[in-house]
Amino acid sequence: VSTQSTGPDNMPASCPGPASEEAGKMDGCAGCPNKQACSTGKFKTDTSPSDVAIALSKVKHKILVLSGKGGVGKSTVTAQIARNLAARDYSVGVVDVDVCGPSLA
Repeated sequence: VSTQSTGPDNMPASCPGPASEEAGKMDGCAGCPNKQACSTGKFKTDTSPSDVAIALSKVKHKILVLSGKGGVGKSTVTAQIARNLAARDYSVGVVDVDVCGPSLA
């Protein structure tokens, strides 16, 4: 039985959740990329805007792939840019954020 709480997208279905006292210690935690962070209590479920600003200030170059429409190939373009930069020995990270604003009817 899972007592899963809010956590990362990649947490397994058997995860007790990062807020549980069993986090990172159960059999279902084996192989989870978040196991160490959960078991030590270092897993953060919320990041403040100031934490994001500090982290991004350490990134020398940022590329934004943006469109106001879905299905136009943003993820494909992002992956190709990242792949080509990495092939040239640049250190690359990708953040995929879905921002949904209000819809007008």
